[in-house]
Amino acid sequence: MGFEEVKENAEDLKNEAKRLIDANLRYYKLWGFKILMKSTTMMLKLFLLAVMLMIVTIFFSIAAALGIGYWLDNFAYGFLIVGVIYLVLAIVVYYVQDKIVEGPMLSRFSRIFLKKY
Repeated sequence: MGFEEVKENAEDLKNEAKRLIDANLRYYKLWGFKILMKSTTMMLKLFLLAVMLMIVTIFFSIAAALGIGYWLDNFAYGFLIVGVIYLVLAIVVYYVQDKIVEGPMLSRFSRIFLKKY
């Protein structure tokens, strides 16, 4: 009779362990889905914002080039000056890109992924 109880307890322990493992597996799948969705929506928002800012930048650049061109009585010089401004800006961004991108992105994703800890 004692052996039957031990056998039933071992069977119950096995069933409880299986339920615990299944529950943990479902939890981590849900947690992964949550992180994936937050990351995806954040990337989509950033992409849409970048597209809108690019359109605005294009229109402002054309307006600035035309304005400078009217001022200098030569549209080619206006577009050339705006192009040089963007070239200088690109060089500056190239040299400080790690400080601009790496730090904020690392802190943002750290808040999302390590929020639980």
